[in-house]
Amino acid sequence: MSVPQPAPGANGEGATPNDISVPSDRVEDGGTFASLRIRDFRFLLTGTTLSNLAQWIQQVTLGWLVYDMTGSGTLLGSVNLVRSVPAVGAAPLVGVVMDRVGRRTLMWITNGWLFLITFGIGLLLVLGHAEVWFLFAFSFLAGLAQTFNMTLRQTIVFDMVPRVVAPNAVALMQTGWALMRSLGPAVGGFLILWLGAGGNFLVQAGTYVLIAFTILWIHFPPLEAQGRRSAAFENVREGIRFVIKEPVTRAFMMMGWVMPFFIIPIFVALPPIYAKDVFHGGPQTLGFLLSAVGVGGIVGGLFTASLGRLERRGVVQLASLLLLSLSLTGFAFSSSLMVALPFLALAGFFEMVYLTTNQILLQLSIPNEMRGRVTSLVNLNPALSPIGSFFAGVGSDMLGGPRYITIAFCGIAAVIAVVVFLTSPTIRDYRLSRAIPPGSSGPV
Repeated sequence: MSVPQPAPGANGEGATPNDISVPSDRVEDGGTFASLRIRDFRFLLTGTTLSNLAQWIQQVTLGWLVYDMTGSGTLLGSVNLVRSVPAVGAAPLVGVVMDRVGRRTLMWITNGWLFLITFGIGLLLVLGHAEVWFLFAFSFLAGLAQTFNMTLRQTIVFDMVPRVVAPNAVALMQTGWALMRSLGPAVGGFLILWLGAGGNFLVQAGTYVLIAFTILWIHFPPLEAQGRRSAAFENVREGIRFVIKEPVTRAFMMMGWVMPFFIIPIFVALPPIYAKDVFHGGPQTLGFLLSAVGVGGIVGGLFTASLGRLERRGVVQLASLLLLSLSLTGFAFSSSLMVALPFLALAGFFEMVYLTTNQILLQLSIPNEMRGRVTSLVNLNPALSPIGSFFAGVGSDMLGGPRYITIAFCGIAAVIAVVVFLTSPTIRDYRLSRAIPPGSSGPV
């Protein structure tokens, strides 16, 4: 995975990207795909989308393998819980590392690490060493690498685009994630049939080779010096103090906790159980369930990218959470696969609107010099998802199936949406112009 790095001034870190010269008014007037006018963002989006493809193929493969080998919803939730251990432990330090080490160097390290462990587990499975503990070890190591990878890619978006199109860039990144969630599970399900689980992991490893080429051609912004001026743990404390002090950042960060605890586990931990025990299918059925969510997410991402300067983004976030909860409740009551898929597509749409809006408002509330440190704390939110997945799996075992735990989780999320709307003016009355004043075109 060692690829020669371009020299500074051409493609290297600290170079001045040639696409910064694109006039801000031209970028802003680009509509739904405005940020694609920026060359470096196009490479970042391509690499991130490929990374998402590998992750979704991995998700469906791990979920199917664990449940097929053990028949235990608890172990299915546990393999996701193991993934959160390094994420929770390392996330506060990720931002410190990002403020001290070049973006390019970190991206090479994380991409190479993901390639090696994915290729390794694939080779073990192809050779017939199918042990459950291998999958748990892989989940731990992959969770550590993804903690860095996710924070890096979220932060670099805001280094590469003007402030005025940052919401559009985030929405397109999330649309790419949704696109791969639609294609990845279906591809993963069919690859299990065609190549087996081991071959599936080897295909994932191949995507990291492709991602290496996108890293090679990105102009990375110069590294800010602020994080180097004090000790590492002081940097962590600075990030924590900022979140505690700033009410907008704090409010939207707390809203981010709803998804990993109550919604994402339904999408991650329970689909293998729905596929096998409720709809009596195999890997193809699992692929259809997850792909339906992805199709809705694609539409939701493009919808959010088209919102432009729509002001009431806080209300948009709360409404999407309520409608998401209702859609998943409809899915839980579905008696057949054909009835379930439209509900899942609706859930994917509203989930994408919620996630994208939350990330946009969070990132716009963070000053550039604090972005790495605070983003690493924000990324504790998805690291909490395996905890929710664990309880979802246990709840499915205890309640005789996934339906009742789905309804319970969705009920809690819906109540949160209503209560926050009634009690939190910080979120209910939020206006986008607070972060992007009219006429603003400068960097994020």
